[in-house]
Amino acid sequence: MSLLHEIALTLIPGVGDVNGRRLVSYCGSAEAVFSEKKARLIKIPGIGEVTAEAVYTSKTLERAGKELEFIRKYHIRPLFFTHTDYPARLKNCQDAPLMLYYRGNADLNPQHCLSIVGTRRATSYGREFILQLLESLQPFMPLIVSGLAFGVDTAAHRHCMALGIPTVAVLGH
Repeated sequence: MSLLHEIALTLIPGVGDVNGRRLVSYCGSAEAVFSEKKARLIKIPGIGEVTAEAVYTSKTLERAGKELEFIRKYHIRPLFFTHTDYPARLKNCQDAPLMLYYRGNADLNPQHCLSIVGTRRATSYGREFILQLLESLQPFMPLIVSGLAFGVDTAAHRHCMALGIPTVAVLGH
């Protein structure tokens, strides 16, 4: 499969995560979406003429090429939803992102996974509670997922790093 086409699929105006999956399901792959006849794309439920036209008229392949250069330059790893390393738990969500980008070496399919999110204005009590929680979870070595926002999120990541617990920050893109 073509990584260029997978990235481009995420850039088509009007195509979100649900319709992106639908296009791949009907066409067979992201690359096939771009070679499919417009008349067939229009018939795919939820696509319609405007979105089908956007597949051909938008400059998504050109934009995807620039995105591909960027991720290669900065050693960012892309994971399309059909890739085997894509988080299995996310595959069960109807509107999970078509593509994830990440750096690092975390196992995105661990046995134990926990998300910690909270207020940006964490109190000293809140930060201490997060530390105690993570210390009690340390023997299980869960993957801690958070958004890296100031406050509780940042405290969780810092404590994880100090305790040697794997951690992943999910950033919007």
